[in-house]
Amino acid sequence: MKYIFTLCDRKDIKDFIEKNHYSKSINGVKSSYCFSIKLEDRIVGACLFGQMSTTSWKKFGEKEADVLELRRLVTLDECKRNTESWFIAKCIKYIKKNTNVKVLVSYADPMHGHVGYVYQASNWNYLGETPKDKGYIDQETGKVYHSRALRTKYKGEYKPFVVKLRNKLEQGLLQTIILEGKHCYTYNLYSKNISTIKYPKL
Repeated sequence: MKYIFTLCDRKDIKDFIEKNHYSKSINGVKSSYCFSIKLEDRIVGACLFGQMSTTSWKKFGEKEADVLELRRLVTLDECKRNTESWFIAKCIKYIKKNTNVKVLVSYADPMHGHVGYVYQASNWNYLGETPKDKGYIDQETGKVYHSRALRTKYKGEYKPFVVKLRNKLEQGLLQTIILEGKHCYTYNLYSKNISTIKYPKL
């Protein structure tokens, strides 16, 4: 079983991610670099890196271009063990060779049973949990949105999906919830990665 790793376009993996990732969406997700792994011309894994949604990049780099967030990562259950770690390693190698990015950031969401084992296996730094925040559940679809999803703008205007969400909020179709903090991991591309905080476990 030999996987083929490729740089690809966002449109190439959009449907795959939205079908197989727990978020079921990449709306509002910035994408700078997209990757896929294929098995016999069939996509079995996808990974999307992009700029952070807010100015939180300032916690990790001197300028925004220094930082990329791993926004989506998914492989099919049929993939062999350690495929995700191998996939991430290939992505890191490409980004280090072809960009000036210095730090990668990713979050593992405990609300979906994730603590970041794949990052632990890949020797990322663990920085602890982010604070709790406000979110919304779409009562029609069951999808969960962070509060910032309702504030996303492009060139000063709300994106179409944001307008739709805001209309649903006004109609009482979004239920307000408290989102638990996420586990934060970083990977330094040009210095040794040593986590000073004990990795979390389920």
